[in-house]
Amino acid sequence: MTRSTELSARRILCVSPRYEPSFGTFEHAYYLAGTKAFMPPLGLLTIAAYLPAHWEVRFIDENHSLARDEDFAWADAIFCSGMHIQRAFTNDICRRAHAHGKIAVLGGPSVSACPDYYPDFDILHCGELGDATDAIIAMLGESVARPPRQLVLTTKERLALADFPAPAYELAAIPDYMISNVQFSSGCPYKCEFCDIPGLYGRVPRLKPPEKIIAELDKLMARGAIGLIYFVDDNFIGNRKAARELLPHLIEWQKRNRYQIGFSCEATLNIARDPEILAMMREAGFDTIFCGIESSEAAALDLIDKNHNLVMPILDAVKIINDHGMQVTSGILLGLDTDSAETGPRLVDFVAKSNIPLLTINLLQALPKTPLWTRLEKAGRLLNDERRESNIDFLMPYDEVVEMWRETMLTVYAPETLFDRYRHQMKAVWPNRIARPFSWARLAQLGRGLSVLRRTLWTVGVRGHGNYRAAFWRFALPLLRKGQIEPLLMYSLVAHHLIIFCQDVCAGRLNASHYSVRLRTQEAALQAAE
Repeated sequence: MTRSTELSARRILCVSPRYEPSFGTFEHAYYLAGTKAFMPPLGLLTIAAYLPAHWEVRFIDENHSLARDEDFAWADAIFCSGMHIQRAFTNDICRRAHAHGKIAVLGGPSVSACPDYYPDFDILHCGELGDATDAIIAMLGESVARPPRQLVLTTKERLALADFPAPAYELAAIPDYMISNVQFSSGCPYKCEFCDIPGLYGRVPRLKPPEKIIAELDKLMARGAIGLIYFVDDNFIGNRKAARELLPHLIEWQKRNRYQIGFSCEATLNIARDPEILAMMREAGFDTIFCGIESSEAAALDLIDKNHNLVMPILDAVKIINDHGMQVTSGILLGLDTDSAETGPRLVDFVAKSNIPLLTINLLQALPKTPLWTRLEKAGRLLNDERRESNIDFLMPYDEVVEMWRETMLTVYAPETLFDRYRHQMKAVWPNRIARPFSWARLAQLGRGLSVLRRTLWTVGVRGHGNYRAAFWRFALPLLRKGQIEPLLMYSLVAHHLIIFCQDVCAGRLNASHYSVRLRTQEAALQAAE
């Protein structure tokens, strides 16, 4: 369906729901960094850019600031998008929209996988940007009255990724985010048992051309992006040929901008087998790669169809990436069918040997539209018990799995142990990074960096509790003496979040699984917001 300027003018309020606190949202670092949220919601900003040019669009990220009554009153329709972890907050946006008599439209990965999670929204958009999007725009152009019953529109013809508009970064307060983001590709060729990406986005990666990525990077920089830009691709090397074609453009872009900003991405660990790509990523200023290692045990990786992690010894792969000046961060799962009483101690040993500083150690959760969900459903091992941290009937006793997870967390995120891993990064990774040339833009960031340093020294170095404070100073003082402020700030901010988050989650104040059916923290946050 072709969009037309003949459609009635509309006012659209795009609201991104809050996130449940997790490893990856870094909320404990916001105050130190002088930011308000982690990363802009790229999907909703892309939808905002796709709407007819004569429609008025406002954007509010509730991780940054809450939508007000006057925002809802202004709008003709409310657009929302989110993931499973945002479910309670997403439904609350719908409630507030209806309280103001406004039609509520929901899209994104969560509703695409589980429309039944959202019974109260007026219109559900399932699937990616495409013909369903155009149909919804046409419907709203004719009327913004709430329909008598819920409408579900599913994309059958997806818009080519190359035809996606540049996200509406201009609607977001980009400098208020810890990191910025772009999307180069969608989909992943692998079929890891626990992952819903192939089911949602396919196994053949779809791509944007390099010139489009460069234009989006320029737009981000013009909006004040600083620090780090994250490629949100499901797998940056899902199409290795395309990655090789993109990287020279990124290198030239970095040279043109004098490496004002670093890059980060997600990729499978077997990237270590491609020295050409790693060399170009180093020259392009990639600082970090998130790799889903999931387990250090071969039997576990075989069970979850993650054999590509075994193409070479995992520790060797991590070292190869480190040797190219890039830090590895990782996802780890506990509660797999192959786990035993020895899994926790083996994981602790693996962390010590790999010196990976940031590992999102998470209890396994079965997500809809995954092979894991299908297998466990057939076996009668899916549970719906809000008292539990996972919806899986583990083969090990539940209490033993949770305790193994807790002991592992407390061990690997003990302050001194964590800072030891960051010391390793300083010795084994930092010297291998490509040297960043002087730029006035980076010099202009010095003032902000000094403010971050002041808040960090006061919050952690003065007001931090005993063990944490002592470990921080043992890490920080040598770097301060050498004038190595940039790595001190980079590592201290992340370490602070990990240490505080570990304390909260191990004390039972937060969920051990990012997708747990336990919605206690969301409900508490909603009550606090009211």
